[in-house]
Amino acid sequence: MATRGSDLALRQTGAIRDALESRRHEVELLEVETTGDELRDELIHRLGKTGAFVHSLDERVRAGEADAAVHSLKDVPTEDREGLTVAAVPERAPANDVLVTPDGTELDDLPEGATVGTSSLRRRAQLLAERPDLDVQPLRGNVDTRVEKLLAPTLTAEYTARLEAKESEDTAEDGDDETKSTGRTFEQSFEEWFNGLAEIERSATERDVETEYDAIVLAEAGLDRLGLTHHLDYQALPDEQFVPAPGQGVVAVVTEEGETAETIRDLVDDARTRVEATVERTILETLGGGCVAPIGVRAQFRGRVVTTTARVLAPDGTEEITDRRSLPVESHPEAAREMGEDLAEEGAAELIERAREVAEDDE
Repeated sequence: MATRGSDLALRQTGAIRDALESRRHEVELLEVETTGDELRDELIHRLGKTGAFVHSLDERVRAGEADAAVHSLKDVPTEDREGLTVAAVPERAPANDVLVTPDGTELDDLPEGATVGTSSLRRRAQLLAERPDLDVQPLRGNVDTRVEKLLAPTLTAEYTARLEAKESEDTAEDGDDETKSTGRTFEQSFEEWFNGLAEIERSATERDVETEYDAIVLAEAGLDRLGLTHHLDYQALPDEQFVPAPGQGVVAVVTEEGETAETIRDLVDDARTRVEATVERTILETLGGGCVAPIGVRAQFRGRVVTTTARVLAPDGTEEITDRRSLPVESHPEAAREMGEDLAEEGAAELIERAREVAEDDE
């Protein structure tokens, strides 16, 4: 089973492996470096079309080196991919975005001109639509790397102050009266404080950063799967305004069509998640745009209907086309396509084309 080598990817794939092994199927993981991993300094929308984190894994499936590849569904292109199919989507994790800050500050309380980090065009546009004063800056890396970049300035300053206090105390005990006090005293020893930090906080004390962020925006699903929610201060952003990316929080198992796909689908696929993902990806496919336009779509399976919100914005958040509908479950693919077509006619197609032109000018 092919997977990226990041901690998050390995945890997602590990969950699929465990589900299959619990049903007496042996699973071996194959770690693959993708184009998105290799071009670490590039923003996602400059990596080309959707699929920068997907193609290398899928090629291993096509070559017969792996029976399946595991992806975050939002990274998987919607267009037909030469015999490959999304064989299964397990139960969805939280779909929403979260605002993470060093001290728990919420979006409305961030100071004017605060620096917020994100690599997503959608998140940037949605942030600016709510707070035009924000300074939204690029932020790349795996989830844990992004969190470390946020925490580094605060924790490094604390680390330095506590270390200087410790060194002053040690020197004073040695009888050096010329030692200058740091001006701060701490109840905990340096060792007690450092040992009490979470692993990601310790790593942050060793990281140098070029940009100091007041906040960053991430998917809650990634934090949850990495076990970071207990160690961070964050605000869940309302999905009415911060409409998630299509497929956010969903893991996809991709295989070639055939017996393997059917076996994995029977063992892993979650019907509710499949409906939600189909609606979201059908609207995205109808609109086009992929990673070059700020598009959010959220579908929620509720009884006989799928409550669906779609929001397409200009890159600077100053214009948008939004639609909310209750789509019938029995005909959700067709209803989703109709919703996408209506959005396009209402002005979404124009916003997407303008966003594409901006992306091409940035290359």
